[in-house]
Amino acid sequence: MTKTIKTRFAPSPTGHLHLGNIRTALFNALLARHGGGQFVLRIEDTDRERSRYEYVKELQDDLRWLGLDWQEGPEVGGPHIPYVQSERTSLYAEYYQRLDVAGHVYPCFCTPTELAMSRKAQQAASRPPRYAGACARLSEAERQARRERGLQPTLRFRVPAGRMVEFIDLVRGPQRFASDDIGDFVIRRADGGPQFFFVNAVDDALMGITHVLRGEDHLTNTPRQLLLLDALGLPAPKYGHMSLIVGSDGGPLSKREGDLSIRELRAMGYLPEALLNYLSRLGHRYAQDVWMEPAELATGFVVEHLGRAPARYDETQLLHWQAEAVRYAAPERLWEWMGMAVHQQVPAIHQEDFVAAIRPNVRFPADAMFWAERLFGEELTLSEVSQIVIATAGPAFFNHALAAYAKYGTAYQLLVDELKQHTGAKGKNLFMPLRAALTGETHGPELARILALLPPDTVRRRLHVWC
Repeated sequence: MTKTIKTRFAPSPTGHLHLGNIRTALFNALLARHGGGQFVLRIEDTDRERSRYEYVKELQDDLRWLGLDWQEGPEVGGPHIPYVQSERTSLYAEYYQRLDVAGHVYPCFCTPTELAMSRKAQQAASRPPRYAGACARLSEAERQARRERGLQPTLRFRVPAGRMVEFIDLVRGPQRFASDDIGDFVIRRADGGPQFFFVNAVDDALMGITHVLRGEDHLTNTPRQLLLLDALGLPAPKYGHMSLIVGSDGGPLSKREGDLSIRELRAMGYLPEALLNYLSRLGHRYAQDVWMEPAELATGFVVEHLGRAPARYDETQLLHWQAEAVRYAAPERLWEWMGMAVHQQVPAIHQEDFVAAIRPNVRFPADAMFWAERLFGEELTLSEVSQIVIATAGPAFFNHALAAYAKYGTAYQLLVDELKQHTGAKGKNLFMPLRAALTGETHGPELARILALLPPDTVRRRLHVWC
């Protein structure tokens, strides 16, 4: 019987969610939805100094805004509560005890200075740095003597010698790691706090996680976690290690170039569907590179289509999908997205027509505000190009335009035919002066829609001033 797919997103609440970790959440959610499975949210707050409650609430809000709702986790519940690691310490204690009884762990009293000196010596000898095992063979009397001196030990997992750890990576294919290259690693800190290797693996097993998609920077963690799960007799998920997002220069993503938090992108006016369509293609390919609704993104998501090459951030592509999101959004939603400043500028009676008119020319609420002021503001400021176009057309052109408007009003085609007949202007020499006088710009929404939107007094005043 095929096991139901169950994926998870396990962020540390130490800061804002950015494109990289949201892409991880998205791919895990898409994988679960594609297979009709479940998506779990787990909060990994074992970093006591940096974890903040406000970040927990914020990341949940960001996920919901993106439509990445979880079926198990905080505020939702599920069969494996609690879903916050700081509330699972008694459970971890049980599994530490199991490892201890089986002889898989030992206390380590090495100080940070001693460990640093050991690493330096290994590097000087051209050996890979790993724990040298100084505390692995201490007698109970030696351990007790160190405790009496006030030394608080970490707990190290005893990596079995001569083993080959093998697994099939969902993205990178067969992987092999020699246990002799790993070295005994810490699974509990000296202050009693659990280490990532341990709690992350144990929680995945206990929560029934079947598939884990995460960044390639976690690839070397996987053999350690597989050894831990094997020692505990717990099932291991299938791991897939995705390429990281890099900047246009191939280096680490910088804040200037796109390492913005979801909160910042949201404040800038990005629509969630734009981010979903962009991120779902960042390191993953679909059969067709077209706009998709969230359900379609899940249907077309295929793990085998995850690439190994670095996923390159491209702001131009992100802006493309933002334009597509605006194009496909419902009018009512776009109106709400445009914001209160636009609502106050545009008369309520023109709401629907305004959205329809400017939709092809906006990407962000600021663009909508620009056109609201151009169409309904009292004062009209002309761009430099518009001033030249108007001066070139001359007063006679606008006298005829005013007469044609008096005769045909918003019947656009009749108006421009009349204007063309009396001025002999055609093409851009006909449309540009008219647009420049009415909006102050030489490019923008369809002229017919603008003519229908503008109040008659405004049209007459803006044409008359150039007669």
